[in-house]
Amino acid sequence: MSSMARRMFELVEPIGVLPYSADEPNEAMFALGFTNYWDTYFAGRAAPLGFVTAEVVDALFYNFAPGEVARHIPKVWRTTTPAAAIAARQAGCVKALLRILGDQVDSPSFARAAGLLTKAATSAPTEGRPMYAGLRALPIPDDVVARLFHAASLLREHRGDGHIAALMVESVGGLEAHVLYALDLGMRPEKFGRIHHLPAAQLAEVIDGVRDRGLIGDDGWLSEEGRAVKQRVEVLTDDLAAKPYERLQPAELDELMATLEPLAGLLLAAQEW
Repeated sequence: MSSMARRMFELVEPIGVLPYSADEPNEAMFALGFTNYWDTYFAGRAAPLGFVTAEVVDALFYNFAPGEVARHIPKVWRTTTPAAAIAARQAGCVKALLRILGDQVDSPSFARAAGLLTKAATSAPTEGRPMYAGLRALPIPDDVVARLFHAASLLREHRGDGHIAALMVESVGGLEAHVLYALDLGMRPEKFGRIHHLPAAQLAEVIDGVRDRGLIGDDGWLSEEGRAVKQRVEVLTDDLAAKPYERLQPAELDELMATLEPLAGLLLAAQEW
């Protein structure tokens, strides 16, 4: 099930990441009155949580530097409401899917895949999964394209909740996770997009902390222990992400993967980063 969960992640992530990889979701959020990307990010992703404080969002998102969330939450709710943000994000992602996938969304196999993915996405326990639980509280869309995006979003947040748990088991903080991820990609952390903007002294302190734990070697790259920690986090993340797919029969899983594979290919090819 762990390897299956990894494969499903590879197929579902291109759908779930649409709010960050396509123009249409941002355009829909800008139409609400926003003027910068990060306001749209926090409003769109935090909306299912309702009017919660920056401290709550910071805790649940896990991987932002101190003070970053508070620059957007609760400010974004002076521009729009959570309900309007949810609707705009969904409408923008539907528009992106229609553009990228074309008439494939009209096929019986697409509708079947949306149904199977929704069946999986709505079947897991919500305990210990706050981001997933927030999305689960929303109604399932009637439109088949919106339903596919909603199911992918549920599965993405379900996996994200589990990933944070896996990081916490290994005592890896949110910013440290970015350092490990960048090094695993063969990229210097100072160049990695999610943390390169941090003040040099702050970023150096995070990297030094990872190095002091023995996770970075003398050459500046992941040590053997660093690679082992990263691997354990990924394996546990996959294990924790498998539960929704237990709801599907093996033949249903095979059918779902066969349908999603070409769609994922089209979505990956269209990514704008």
